[in-house]
Amino acid sequence: MTSQTFKISDHHQRLLNNEQALFEEEYQQHYLEGETKTESIGAPYLLHNSESTHGVLLIHGLMAAPEEVREWADFLFAMGYTVYAPRMAGHGTSADDLSNRKMHEWIDSVDRGHDILKACCEHITIAGFSTGGAVALHQAISKPHAFDSLISISAPLKFKKFSSHFAESVNRWNKTLHFLEHSPLNKIINTESWKKEFVTNHADNPHINYLRCPVSSIVQIKLLMKEVSREISSITIPTLIIHASGDPKIDVQSGRDLFKRIKSEKKQYKEIDFHMHGIVRGEIAKKVFTEVETFLKTNN
Repeated sequence: MTSQTFKISDHHQRLLNNEQALFEEEYQQHYLEGETKTESIGAPYLLHNSESTHGVLLIHGLMAAPEEVREWADFLFAMGYTVYAPRMAGHGTSADDLSNRKMHEWIDSVDRGHDILKACCEHITIAGFSTGGAVALHQAISKPHAFDSLISISAPLKFKKFSSHFAESVNRWNKTLHFLEHSPLNKIINTESWKKEFVTNHADNPHINYLRCPVSSIVQIKLLMKEVSREISSITIPTLIIHASGDPKIDVQSGRDLFKRIKSEKKQYKEIDFHMHGIVRGEIAKKVFTEVETFLKTNN
């Protein structure tokens, strides 16, 4: 890493301020007592190493917030990287907010994060966990020359839960009932009682995650992964894929399939022996970060 000093410019500070202001506005707009976490959980953050030209754009997962990847960010910062953790739209606020968001809004959020990191780093690694890993893959596909390397952990190519297979049908049903709410028929059948807009989320980190998962968000993830799956063979930058062998939410075959289909000559795959989906926090994260460190030292 270079010892040249890179200060935060006025333009860079404006970009950071804009993201913070957007979060604060949406936090107030969608605040839900008993569900919305403290602002510190949802706020995007920059860990700036003024002596490094290398940065990591670090993306959290679905129903989570930038705090989910804080331990990972701290580890990378200690390695000497500048790290920016954007907040994807609909996160850090409420599940109701997330239920109305589309995948392109998540991508737009990360695009703005990329602009922030470009303002202070010449070399950028794109990295993410779970849905963040899917967005990281999408970024590498859509902007093939923007990143030096890619890290995707637990990306959701194949869901384990049987209920996820019906997400599209349930979502269409919910939309139909929403339309009928404004018709005279609503007085007869009480459409609200027939809706199934959320399912319970058995969160690994309940102090961070929403405990309600919007059915519409599962549909959006599937659309995102369909785009990724269609173009994944175009990824040629150094890539690290990690997945927990006993992940109860996302089939470990997801990681295996993604790894096989990436065409990069410098790609690595690692399965972590663990029984939970969340592997970027707590004691198990040490094993993950060791793999990340080895990969980055080899490829950056």
